Amino acid sequence: MNKRILAFDFGASSGRAMIGIYDGDTIQLEEIHRFSNDPVIMNGTMYWDTLRLFYEIKQGIVKAKLAGGFDSIGIDTWGVDFGLLDKDGRLLENPIHYRDERTKGMVEQSCEYISKERFYEITGLQFMELNTAFQLLSIKEKRPELLERADKMLLTPDLFAYFLTGVKSTEYSIASTTQLLDARKRTWSKEVLEALELPKKIFTDIVPCGTVIGQLSDEICEELGVQKVDVVSVASHDTQSALIAVPAKEKDFIFLSSGTWSLLGTELDAPVIDENSEKYNITNEGGCEYKTSFLKNIIGTWLIQESRRQWIREGTEYGFGELESIAGKVDILQNFIDPDAPEFVPAGNIPRRIREYCRQSNQPIPETVAEVVCCIDQSLALKYRMALEEIERCTGKHYETIYIVGGGTKSKLLCQFTANACGRRVVAGPVEATVLGNLVMQLVAAKDVMEIKNLQAARNLIARSSIIEEYIPEQTKEWAAAYERFQTIIR
Repeated sequence: MNKRILAFDFGASSGRAMIGIYDGDTIQLEEIHRFSNDPVIMNGTMYWDTLRLFYEIKQGIVKAKLAGGFDSIGIDTWGVDFGLLDKDGRLLENPIHYRDERTKGMVEQSCEYISKERFYEITGLQFMELNTAFQLLSIKEKRPELLERADKMLLTPDLFAYFLTGVKSTEYSIASTTQLLDARKRTWSKEVLEALELPKKIFTDIVPCGTVIGQLSDEICEELGVQKVDVVSVASHDTQSALIAVPAKEKDFIFLSSGTWSLLGTELDAPVIDENSEKYNITNEGGCEYKTSFLKNIIGTWLIQESRRQWIREGTEYGFGELESIAGKVDILQNFIDPDAPEFVPAGNIPRRIREYCRQSNQPIPETVAEVVCCIDQSLALKYRMALEEIERCTGKHYETIYIVGGGTKSKLLCQFTANACGRRVVAGPVEATVLGNLVMQLVAAKDVMEIKNLQAARNLIARSSIIEEYIPEQTKEWAAAYERFQTIIR
């Protein structure tokens, strides 16, 4: 067998098209197109450049055709963001970025419609201003005429799939990021929609991960000179695609999807929604085979990415490998930040904000580039320990191993810091977890691939096809003492 499949993987700062070549035993990757994903700020609003991103999808399709063709397409993206379509299927406006300030205060505003306790009891989702529910609430409050004109809302991967096929549907994993889904019933929550006074007509049917939703439209095939192929709704939330790639064989494990965002959690058969999970603000997201990802959203390597942008603006362009190398040579455990503190959410001069945070919390101030990077990495590792302990309290389980997947595995420093801070063995890899998860779900959906028909078979295939590294905890006493200090500083 030599099956070629095409995955589009969109992160918050870049996207790429990857061909997966499945030979019946392993899957090999070939990158055919990479592009930046740059938000555009205009008149005080931060937008996604959605039309250009769709242009890049079409470029990827053409390059995939020239590289040897492909049998299906899958798309995964970040969560929560969406486009609104009118009754003729046209975008009403360019989709707005989750970092836009339009949702400020909307979590509190929602309490006027539905109690926070009841909201969480139904959706089981971590309260974050960027969630779809609060984006839509801000539109209802400030631009009601826009919702009146809207006929359908499509989340980002479903929007791109609609552009390719003309089919409007919502994939389960991406729907679970909205805070509008009933976590137990796995359907749009009628109670939440009515409470927030959101129009039910804009929500489409929800389909499970791995559903063939349609084929490339005649228009797309004619424009790009390609044959009709299936478009698959993979686990289209990138976190859930990455989780498919965790090389675990045991049932109980901790995963850390490490990239722009850090998603740390465990995989369960059913949601956990109780006083503890609400207190710790832990989320229940849906994934492959209707499993629940019980996890915490933590700011991730975006802090490094945004700091690097600042240093470029100041005249010095560092590579990510160079930043890790110099950060590994400074004294550790000198200062900490809360990566999720509000001052680190907006784009801008992150190094200056880190210094100010340390100054206000009476810590040594990280002056050099290396000290700033070290401060970020060790703070992330300690925040991972905090999230791990909260999850263990909720599930009543102890986890021996943390599986790290995604781009963050390239940082050996962060992986070792995570092992040290958590006192657990860390298994790191694959780097291309999200793409691999996307690709194997297309194999699951394929009619002619009988040997990959469930989640564990998909994980076994990815493990056979990937490089995996292991990190053993070091300096655990020093890191345990640092964790005690860290908790007093961020609370």
